[in-house]
Parts: sequence; C-alpha cells; structure tokens
Amino acid sequence: MSKVYVITSGKGGVGKSTITANLAGKISEKGLRTLAIDMDTGLRNLDVIMGLENKVIYHLYDVLNDKCKIFQALVKGNSDNLYLLPTAQSVTKATIDKDKFYNLLCVLREYFDVILIDCPAGIDEGFMTSCEYADEAILVVNPIVTSIRDGDRVLGILNSNSITCDSVIVNMYHKHNKNASIDVNDIRRILGVKDTYLFYYDEDVISCGNKGLSIFKSNRQSNEEYEKIADKIIASISIDENVKEE
Repeated sequence: MSKVYVITSGKGGVGKSTITANLAGKISEKGLRTLAIDMDTGLRNLDVIMGLENKVIYHLYDVLNDKCKIFQALVKGNSDNLYLLPTAQSVTKATIDKDKFYNLLCVLREYFDVILIDCPAGIDEGFMTSCEYADEAILVVNPIVTSIRDGDRVLGILNSNSITCDSVIVNMYHKHNKNASIDVNDIRRILGVKDTYLFYYDEDVISCGNKGLSIFKSNRQSNEEYEKIADKIIASISIDENVKEE
C-alpha cells in the first residue's frame, strides 16, 4: 500500500524543498520506490536541490494538460528507486484541476511506495490541492515566532480537513545561540504535535543544496533525524498493509 505525504509549513523559506529532497533520498535508499512532486509552480526549486535541473523536459502541467504521458515527465533521481515530478518554472501559478490531480495521484500510487509532495508556501488553493489528497502531513517550521504561528494555523486547517499531522520538523535551529531560536520544548508545547525532529542550522546544508547533493555523508546529526523520519514512514506503511490483510 502506498502513502502520500505533504511537506508543508504555511510560511515560505523554512526549508521544505531541502527536506523533501533529502527525505525522499533517504527513503529510496531503504529500498522503497519514492517519488517527490514539486507543487510550487513558478518557483520550482526541487529539481535544483536534487541535482536534476538539466534532466527536466516535461512537467506537472504538461501531464495535466495532456501534452505528455505521465512517465515522460518523471525524472530519474541520482539513486535507485528515486524519481521527481517537477512543476512548471516559466509560467504564472495557475489553478490545478483537482480531479485531474487526484486521478494522477491514483496512477502514481500504483507505481510508488511513498510519494512526497513539496507544498507551496501560504494557505491558498495550491496549498489546499497539495494537502487534500495526502494521507498525512509533515509540518516544517523554523524556531521563530512568525513561522510557529503560521505552522499552528496550518495545523488547524489540516485538522479541520481530517488530515493527520503528528510530525513536526524544526529546521535551522541555532544550537549554540539560544537567543536566536525559540526553545524546542516550547515549540512542542505550542504546536502539540506528537513527534518532533530537530535539524540544526548548518552551512553544509546550504552547500549541499547548491550542489544538488544529499546531506547524509557530511552531517551525521541530520542523517540520524532523516533516518528516524524514514523509519517512521516505512513502519506506517507496514502497519497499513497488515491492517488491509486482516
């Protein structure tokens, strides 16, 4: 049984695309067929972070507008089992036909074990389309008041639409400067989410993203956190499969 996760935040600039790229890479390393979908139309960056920008020919809107077949638009990643479905870069953000997007996800679910949707910033129609057909959400926040406030708002919207979100990633946490970051325990209390994953601010992350490389080899702490999230996702799929068999 496949699962679709939306990586969301409300606020832009929190590192959703970087996290989507690295998490997709980590899950694929564990042998699951993994697809990352970029939904940030007009501001496409997931292909760059994954080191695949030179391989993009078709994109999401080409598929939805019947300009190409689904699998013509998929870009093979730099590791086994990893693929990207990019969005359009040179067009103004347009409304996605929700029925077509749903039908597309239904087809992709047949071929991939895990689908990660890189959600656009804000809480407009693009956000709602990205979230509506996801099985679960993963919230990304920075340890600052505005990001946490927006994250809390997003959690309310997800809850009102019956979308489960029990994982929060606190990204760019300043380990050695307590005045620069809200305490992670306070973030847990404010958001009230079950599982919290902590990623420290590290210039290696920026460098790897610029080069289209994963962070795993250069940052042990980040690697360990990605391992935890990937293992949780894999365990969730296993539980769902067992329930289905019963």
